[in-house]
Amino acid sequence: MTQVSPDARRVWLAARGPLAILLVIIAVAIVLTLLRGNSEGGRLDPRSADPNGSRALAQLLGDYGVDVEPVHTLAATTGAASDATVLVTHPNTLDPADLRQLGEKAAGLVLIAPNKKLARALDIDVTGHTADALHQPECALADTAGEATTGGVSYRAQDGERCYGASLVRVSHDSTPVTLLGTATPLTNDALDDAGNAALTMRLLGERERLVWYVPSPNDPALRDGTASLMSLLPRGWQYGIATLAIAAVLLALWRARRLGPVVTEPLPVVVHAAETTEGRARLYQRAGAADHAADALRGAARHRIATSAGLTADAGPDAVVMAASRAGRPPNEAHWLLYGPAPSDDAALVRLAAELDRLENEVRQACANHPEWTPAPRSSRCAPRSARRSSATTRR
Repeated sequence: MTQVSPDARRVWLAARGPLAILLVIIAVAIVLTLLRGNSEGGRLDPRSADPNGSRALAQLLGDYGVDVEPVHTLAATTGAASDATVLVTHPNTLDPADLRQLGEKAAGLVLIAPNKKLARALDIDVTGHTADALHQPECALADTAGEATTGGVSYRAQDGERCYGASLVRVSHDSTPVTLLGTATPLTNDALDDAGNAALTMRLLGERERLVWYVPSPNDPALRDGTASLMSLLPRGWQYGIATLAIAAVLLALWRARRLGPVVTEPLPVVVHAAETTEGRARLYQRAGAADHAADALRGAARHRIATSAGLTADAGPDAVVMAASRAGRPPNEAHWLLYGPAPSDDAALVRLAAELDRLENEVRQACANHPEWTPAPRSSRCAPRSARRSSATTRR
């Protein structure tokens, strides 16, 4: 069966839709990247220029001589905490033991909105939650900052200083000053220039020459210490039950699996006649508009039958086939055009070509039978020179 290969036009028609979608996706990605700029990090990240980032505050601290060191793992924070203020932007991702160890190393600790569990570890209670709003400091710690945007989590400590309606608390824990700020709004790029937010954050984070800015990363090994697998969370009886079911499933599969044996030949349930196959193939050619491929199939079959009738071998070249076809009286150039010519332009030309090829085959067979130097071969449709036939008979004797 002749293989119908798609040409360049069909490949382009089939691929232009997916290519257009891919180009649109690439263009949108480029536009979003350009609009985003060179911003890095995320919320409260000192490298981020997003509204929730803190690049403006980090640059302001740097202008006042504070060395800001962004870190993203607990191990790096603990190693750099000596003689520095440590800002933990997301303390709720850590355990109280980790914060306790960090407080032992740091000269000062600032926590943004720690939850009740972490506050209890510092002997501080969580009293409630409020919306962010402008509040007066009402304490000496932030008296120079004045009114600032505070709120979020409210705290209560037996010993320590409370500011801004208890949303800012500073206590001394194991001789290390620990500051709890109930909201991260004053640190963001969007709110830094509101009221006294810049003065407040500079007061809390600029007390020492070094500031270790800890933004926990999802790849931080310290965040995965408390994770547990699904199997470890299941009761022990469930684990034994799952293991038993798995073994039973394997045994059932082995019992019901087919054994490999010799290949069994089975008769086809349907016999497809050659005429139906030919008609189906012709309809496929017609539906695909592949007149050229249909013409190649017709010409190939005609060349094979003409070569067989003329006693030629299967590897006979075009010149020999054309010469055998021209014995019927056709000019060689006409026989060559019929057998090796260009593809027909439409279906009507294909029908005419098929009729001419059929007429040429009949002429070759008649010429083979009537030619004085050629005789039909017994029990075949071939004809060969008499000399070759006599030589073959002598050999058989």
